[in-house]
Amino acid sequence: MAGASSVLQDGSLLSRIDRALFAVERQLALIGGLAVFSLMILAVVSVTGRNFFNRPLPGYVDWIEQAMPLIAFVGVSYVQRLGGHIRMDIVVGMLSGRALWLAEYVSTFAMLVLMLLLAWGSYAHFDRSFDLAAPLWSRDSSMDIGIPLWPGKLLAPIAFGVLSLRLLLQLWGFARALRSGTDQPVAVPLIEDAATQAANEAKAVSGLDNGEGA
Repeated sequence: MAGASSVLQDGSLLSRIDRALFAVERQLALIGGLAVFSLMILAVVSVTGRNFFNRPLPGYVDWIEQAMPLIAFVGVSYVQRLGGHIRMDIVVGMLSGRALWLAEYVSTFAMLVLMLLLAWGSYAHFDRSFDLAAPLWSRDSSMDIGIPLWPGKLLAPIAFGVLSLRLLLQLWGFARALRSGTDQPVAVPLIEDAATQAANEAKAVSGLDNGEGA
């Protein structure tokens, strides 16, 4: 299951890179949020046009299809940094110390391998669609108004590439924790107990949370 987490920071190179990458991830998450908001506006325009002017927005479905990669993929690395993805932690939750960091390292490594394969496969999918010699650089387009599909297809390998960088940083963090045996490593999500979660949620609601974690 998913749990709230904190990410510790210090002055190490790992932590500095973590914060720099997190700034990029936040911008990507913001773009994903703006894409959702834009689809809401398009829906209002389309429904209003259909009901009052008998003219729905042309290509509404095409624009939805183009926005789907923004909504589905660009925020995954941001959520991974915060430890917000759904996972089964029945066994991991009972571990501590080096055993916990080893389990986290193995699972993160498996995710990295999967993401690299997905990045490679999705880029090949984009490459089949992109052609500099074709009109609008596209070999295919949407059904209704002919929007080139390659920009949406390019978003998937970009998002998976950023997530792969995040996973590499977390592997570095878990490896350091495994070597040192510390119980508070930096640049990796640390699962919080219920009391800490409640305190952080209260802080966020009151406007005191700065969004950087503990």
